Amino acid sequence: MILEENRTASYIRSLYTGNTELLDTIEQEALRDYVPIIRVETQSLLKLLLKQKKPRRILELGTAVGFSALLMCEYAPSDCHVTTIENYEKRIPVAKHNFERAGKCDQITLLEGDAMEIIKTLDGPYDFIFVDAAKAQYIHYFPELMRLLEQDGYLVSDNVLQDGDLIQSRFAVERRNRTIYKRMREYLYVLKNHEELETSIIPLGDGVTLSIKK
Repeated sequence: MILEENRTASYIRSLYTGNTELLDTIEQEALRDYVPIIRVETQSLLKLLLKQKKPRRILELGTAVGFSALLMCEYAPSDCHVTTIENYEKRIPVAKHNFERAGKCDQITLLEGDAMEIIKTLDGPYDFIFVDAAKAQYIHYFPELMRLLEQDGYLVSDNVLQDGDLIQSRFAVERRNRTIYKRMREYLYVLKNHEELETSIIPLGDGVTLSIKK
């Protein structure tokens, strides 16, 4: 974890005020069931960005149990619509149930299947894209995300620093993680050097990038 478990991190988290009662419940259920959801630090940043950008069309890659989609619905304008994509069959029914619990089925469209194949079929533009899916695929998603992202739109990518692995030598990384390591480094390089983007790499949670399309 980039923000190490120390007194500073614990103090920052102690100040976190949480979300709605239902979101807090869904978060606790996910943690209980060992389902990865966005970390507290990332939640705070995402809420701030949503309040600042006020997006109406949001695309999410990686639904899991629906926590982040519901969080975006809660903190974006009330007339926003979230399109979210999930490929893991066991989590899709849970996400649908959570959308029903929140009364957000009309505001959230859940697309089931491989994100790479689905995004090729979508029509933009989206003014806010949140990527929290298969890390090794971020670089492959990128051309389609650029096509779908409108001018001045936000592209937010989560978990980009691999629990600190990305700053290590390739040979210090476990062999099974080296493909992700290589592709994520390539993704970050592209984000920072693309002529159509202004990108900040933020070392909070497990690393987040914020890119704005010029």
